Amino acid sequence: MISVKHSRGAYNVRFCSFAEVIGGIPSDALVVVDGNVAKLWPLGQERTFFAPPGEQTKCFAELEGIHRWLAKLGADRSSILYAIGGGVVGDLAGFAAATYMRGIRYVQVPTTLLAMVDSSVGGKVAIDIPEGKNLVGSFYPPTEVQTPLDALTTLPPREFTAGVAEIVKAGLIADERLTARLSTGKLTLDSSDLQSVIETSIKIKAAVVEADEEERTGLRATLNFGHTIGHALEAHLGYKDLLHGEAVAIGMVVESAIGVRLGITPPSVLDVVRQSIDVQALPSNHTVLANADELIALMRRDKKSEGGHIAMSLLTGIGQCKLVPNVEATLIREVLNEFAKDQ
Repeated sequence: MISVKHSRGAYNVRFCSFAEVIGGIPSDALVVVDGNVAKLWPLGQERTFFAPPGEQTKCFAELEGIHRWLAKLGADRSSILYAIGGGVVGDLAGFAAATYMRGIRYVQVPTTLLAMVDSSVGGKVAIDIPEGKNLVGSFYPPTEVQTPLDALTTLPPREFTAGVAEIVKAGLIADERLTARLSTGKLTLDSSDLQSVIETSIKIKAAVVEADEEERTGLRATLNFGHTIGHALEAHLGYKDLLHGEAVAIGMVVESAIGVRLGITPPSVLDVVRQSIDVQALPSNHTVLANADELIALMRRDKKSEGGHIAMSLLTGIGQCKLVPNVEATLIREVLNEFAKDQ
């Protein structure tokens, strides 16, 4: 069990089975569940909201649907909401919990690898708008995170691999040993050290979040390594074609190349980033990178940017990362064009 401290107290990340999760849900709890998860792990219809799968679900219309559903069921400040699914459901249901009656308790139950190691931990909840990803949200920690590792056996291989991207990121920004592990051997469902690797990744995020819960110092922004470009790719593609982890993998490679051009990231570090991405069978390039101007416009709306100036979290070494403000659009465009030529 891992404890995550925050300004209001603390919550635990507990590893369990999916059966234990279902068996432990109080009879008066409310459940928001991903539609795909509900097909694999049947839940009762009563007091359950079935959210359509896919990033498009993180929108005002679905948020309003959950709010009205809670109201119709008579939910009040004493109610507790369970968010069962991947990062989409965790973000959406978490934001609904944060905003219904100015806040009710909720439990994160991540069922994807990406959600287990990233979105379920840290208390960030949000929805998307057409102008960008996660632009409307809040900091609202859960009551608990229940992590059913057996849910990973139901994931399509592509979804599992996309989740590994966030573990790669965790190692690159904070842990040389984790990076060494992931740059030399593919992580799979059958890996003997799978739970250990997941726990290490969660602990890295927990430590960063505890030190900079609401992104006041720039430390928490290091968790967004690869995400400035990754989010722009997702938004430009309408949240289709690339999974989040795949977009982040491309973002890590491209942002490391930008870091090299700025003299911030050593070339040898870029080599390790590329090797890690390749070993984990993640993408490192995409034809959409040719749309440099459109991507740069989206980057200017990134949450780390200020006054239209693009900021990126860039590696200064393996296990070392810092937020770099005012990255010139001209340089970004040049690097994007170089990657586009390599397609």
